[in-house]
Amino acid sequence: MTGHCVADKHKTIKTIAEINARIRQGKAVVLTAEAMTKAVRDMGPELAAREVDVVTTGTFSPMCSSGLFFNFGQPEPPVIRASRIWLNNVPCAGGVAAVDGFIGATEPTEDDPLNKVHPGRFKYGGGHVIEDLALGRTVHLRAESYGTDCYPRRALERDVTLADLPWAQLVNPRNCYQNYNVAVNAGKKLIYTYMGPLKPGMRNANYATAGCLSPLLNDPYLRTIGMGTRIFLGGGVGYVIGAGSQHVVEPKRAPNGIPLAGSGTLMLKGDLKGMDGRYLRGHSFLGYGCTLAVGVGIPIPVLNAEMAAFTGVSDADILLPVKDYGLDYPNGVSRIIRHVSYEELRSGKIEIEGQEIETSPLTSYTMSREVAERLKSWIEAGEFLLTEPLEAIPSR
Repeated sequence: MTGHCVADKHKTIKTIAEINARIRQGKAVVLTAEAMTKAVRDMGPELAAREVDVVTTGTFSPMCSSGLFFNFGQPEPPVIRASRIWLNNVPCAGGVAAVDGFIGATEPTEDDPLNKVHPGRFKYGGGHVIEDLALGRTVHLRAESYGTDCYPRRALERDVTLADLPWAQLVNPRNCYQNYNVAVNAGKKLIYTYMGPLKPGMRNANYATAGCLSPLLNDPYLRTIGMGTRIFLGGGVGYVIGAGSQHVVEPKRAPNGIPLAGSGTLMLKGDLKGMDGRYLRGHSFLGYGCTLAVGVGIPIPVLNAEMAAFTGVSDADILLPVKDYGLDYPNGVSRIIRHVSYEELRSGKIEIEGQEIETSPLTSYTMSREVAERLKSWIEAGEFLLTEPLEAIPSR
């Protein structure tokens, strides 16, 4: 590869339109975020910006704020206006329209056998229903109505597959957290959390995000990610709708722009019928509840040296805040015990207050890498073009 240095890191070297032209011609240079870290280290951001067109990111992690809007179509007469809906006995939100509903990833089934034995512990929920549908499995639909003159039917039961649903859209209000907490428990008893079980006396530490592969850590100021950005979502094509719920602009950042606490989030959508159940997995956290692990990959166009530097971030450059979920978190206290690097976390041990603590990830790095690689293959094959954001997401 050849190229020349540029004096201004903000100077545009190429546009998204020019990158798309190279993708169509089969000439685009695409690297995963892992490979870009090495490229920037070896050649510097200026030369890397000239040589690399797109960097693909990836994450595969539990994302509780996810769900599915669906339409199950009118049955044979008489027709129904469903006010209450269940899929595999998981309650869904009715009252959207006649046969429209929404199932949230964290909603548990009403007759979970595990919950009957251990209250508060669930084996199956909305995330599992979404996975079952994506895999082509049959789920049981049940609906109830109070009945009206135009919608006289009061009850409906039938088995359905994804193919039977006229419309099914994954709509996730909050995905892809930009940085997140490392969870420990300074209390005196074992606790069950959305970060997994935490042993007392800070005897384990659980963490999330995919480090240098994580989408929003490769574009910390959301220069190229906004409403309308085309992405890899659940094994299919999806889009960024805008800022996710709980999106905040974290003022405290490392010199590389990465927030030092949880910050940006994205709202995402995509057609479930084009997705792959491999990248949508229902999970159950012991003593806490259900969720859905979602595979998300976002392509980052390398428009200039600044973007090359951002996408060259390494695990050692990413600092995560350690927080106490035993005493502080339940009381709304946001104290940061210390920051640790993602590189330290991946080593399997960190040190806090002189104590060596074993670490465990909630995010699958192997699957995150697979997401980034698969998105890379789509772009290299000319099957996936980049989009210009239609509206910016606040980032500073």
